[in-house]
Amino acid sequence: MDKAFQGEHLLPGHLGQAFVILSFGAALLSTISYYFATTNTNKLDNSWLRMARLAFYANSISILGVVVCLFYVIYNHYFEYHYVWSYTSRSLPVYYIVSGFWNGQEGGFLLWTFWQAVLGNILIRRAKSWEKPVMTVVSLSQLWLASMLIGIQFLGARIGSSPFLLLRNSGIDAPILSQLDYLSFIKDGQGMNPLLQNYWMVIHPPTLFLGLASVVVPFSYAIAGLWQKRYKEWIAQAIPYALFAAMILGTGVIMGSLWAYESLSFGGFWAWDPVENASIFPWLIVLGGLHVLIVFKNTGHSYFTGTMLILLSFVMVLYTSFLSRSGILGETSVHSFTDLGMFWQLVSYIVVFLGISVWLLIARWKELPITKKDEETYSREFWMFVGAIFLGLSCFHLVLVTSIPVWNAIFGTKVAPPTDLVGHYNVIQASFAMVITILTGFTQFLKYKKTDITRFFITTGLYLLCAALITIPVVYATGLYKLHFVFTLVMLGSIYSILANGKVLADALKGKFKLAGSAVAHIGFGLMLIGALIAAGTRGVVSKNEQGTIAVSGFDKSSGIGDARENVMIYKNEPVKMGDYTVTYLGDSVAAPKRYFRVDYKRYDNDGKIAEEFVLRPNVLTNPQAGSEPSPVPDTKHFLLHDLYTHITALPVAKQPTSSESEEAAAHGESDDKNYDPPVAHQIAVGDTIRFREGFIVVKALVREKTLQNIPLTDSDYAFGAKLEVVSNGKTYQAEPVYMIKGKNAFDFARTVDDAGLKLMLTKIIPDKNKVEITVYQQPENKKPWIVMRALDFPYINFLWAGTVIMIIGFLLAIFRRNKELKTT
Repeated sequence: MDKAFQGEHLLPGHLGQAFVILSFGAALLSTISYYFATTNTNKLDNSWLRMARLAFYANSISILGVVVCLFYVIYNHYFEYHYVWSYTSRSLPVYYIVSGFWNGQEGGFLLWTFWQAVLGNILIRRAKSWEKPVMTVVSLSQLWLASMLIGIQFLGARIGSSPFLLLRNSGIDAPILSQLDYLSFIKDGQGMNPLLQNYWMVIHPPTLFLGLASVVVPFSYAIAGLWQKRYKEWIAQAIPYALFAAMILGTGVIMGSLWAYESLSFGGFWAWDPVENASIFPWLIVLGGLHVLIVFKNTGHSYFTGTMLILLSFVMVLYTSFLSRSGILGETSVHSFTDLGMFWQLVSYIVVFLGISVWLLIARWKELPITKKDEETYSREFWMFVGAIFLGLSCFHLVLVTSIPVWNAIFGTKVAPPTDLVGHYNVIQASFAMVITILTGFTQFLKYKKTDITRFFITTGLYLLCAALITIPVVYATGLYKLHFVFTLVMLGSIYSILANGKVLADALKGKFKLAGSAVAHIGFGLMLIGALIAAGTRGVVSKNEQGTIAVSGFDKSSGIGDARENVMIYKNEPVKMGDYTVTYLGDSVAAPKRYFRVDYKRYDNDGKIAEEFVLRPNVLTNPQAGSEPSPVPDTKHFLLHDLYTHITALPVAKQPTSSESEEAAAHGESDDKNYDPPVAHQIAVGDTIRFREGFIVVKALVREKTLQNIPLTDSDYAFGAKLEVVSNGKTYQAEPVYMIKGKNAFDFARTVDDAGLKLMLTKIIPDKNKVEITVYQQPENKKPWIVMRALDFPYINFLWAGTVIMIIGFLLAIFRRNKELKTT
């Protein structure tokens, strides 16, 4: 029985599991009730609707209960729960404990269902006549997500994975877990992956999951419109929600890019990792569907395409979840989760919602408002339709290549991805981006239904010429022309789009304000592409190694460390010329789980004076609890027009001790003398100077200490500290070694100056000569600490981040406009 195990806190887990089951039951009741409320022909009977609402409220409250219980066990470090033990530790600060909440699969599903519950409650208040059919779909999605958290065995199959699973029931093969007092041996959890200990990972997952959850709303309106045969009415209702989904999804994806840029060491912000690719599947499709819905609203054209894309966007959300959570990408992505036994449960989620969509489209095919008259070639709706198709094709290409492991699993094949996968994605996706940017530009000069062709060609030709005149010096100044020609075309399209939409924005400021949203969003998108193109395509290597070799085992082009020609080996306190900078490795310090390396950058002017100086602190993360390999984390100096990005690529296996470690060793009678040359003793007076290999030491004063490392001192005890000023390689440091006489015994407490490679000891007081003896230990010159580092320059990357903010503002303006239109209709 559970009570036999000592120290377990079972109540919050039992309560949380009860809330999980209640959320499932409430979602099931809500789905059934909303379905019958929708199909009920008696308009005066609202009993099904009342029951449906109460059930959905119960589902929402249950989810909150699960959230509170899970946070409670995480915050209190109840490591008897497998989820808590797997993803947190006592050393984590509160804000990382919060992010530990969604660190695992179960937390991700809980976050998803939480946001969907929030959106459902908003729909209950705002959907009005659409509430019944729309909430039927939302409740059905809630039912499926609730099943992902149940974690029970049913008819031999596992359904879901509970966040309240006990560690001793998790299947871990450890004899200790069968002991009644096993918790007395578990002092801490495995902790969080050090790379996830970043502030972006506190806000990126909630934002991304809100975006994924919000796609269900336009999907639900599309299903409701087909189901209720209100084919046209749902469009206006769905557009604001589609705008919101596109805005939040895009924001979440860029937040992930920022995290990768700040925390990962592949040297960039996007690596075309399969899970990264999957995150933009629904974004591309919902963007395409959104534009086609706007076309239909204005002209009556392209109903089927718009509806299909909106339906497909949520299916892509489900497929994205399948790719990242089923374990299918385990060998091709560093971001994917392992399989928790929910493979077929995830597949069923896709099949059910895809099946409903396909069935309704087929069943209502003959009734759909499909316009038989073709769009005019020189009309805005025609080219917006073309743009949506290219967004869909872009997504199709990503799905096709990213899903190679899926195709291999289905067909039993062994198809390999392209050899140069990054280059493949870059060229193909850049081609789609080029077309889309051109379309977002010249469609601004077209009108719905019909356009004056002569005026269109003159106007768009003039703007295209201006864009070309700007593009030519830009690609030559940045060196973009040296890459594949398609990148130059993307630059041309982006600049053209910015100019064309700039004209629309200028017109909006003159009174046509309803056009401002799309113009601002397109300008932001263009700036994003410009920043991404230049930063990723023309990034420069600052740490050029002309010799092409690094004296570290395995450091070559074929190794996992990197290309020796792009890395520099730097010994401590030995300046190295690197591009325009003189770089010096000053030292390191440990603040677990991070080991920071201080790297000083100086740039001199023509007169030899320091024109610029700053210190970067790249670090290396370790997670001893999980036994992970050290992970380098970059540090970046941000300038207005470029970023200087530095990360450690190699370091000695055995690190030199820090000051605190040396003192602790001394306090325990241990010695680190083996790390230094033989000591040299100097008998000197206050004010005298001691020379060493890279500088000098000045004895500033001798002071009597009143306290010493929590050692009680009596009136008969003496402790003296020598205040020393150490000057090494132009830097000044302070140190105060201590000499103590306690009883009849003498003790000395050394101080290390890591940046100077010194250990200093006050080893004797010589009162008759008014002198002291300072013993100097210096690290051997041939055993100096060293690092290998790589420094990259990312030009104009701020265009990417600024463009994202501008695009978000554009989406907000568009949402306000569409909501205002709804209120006036």
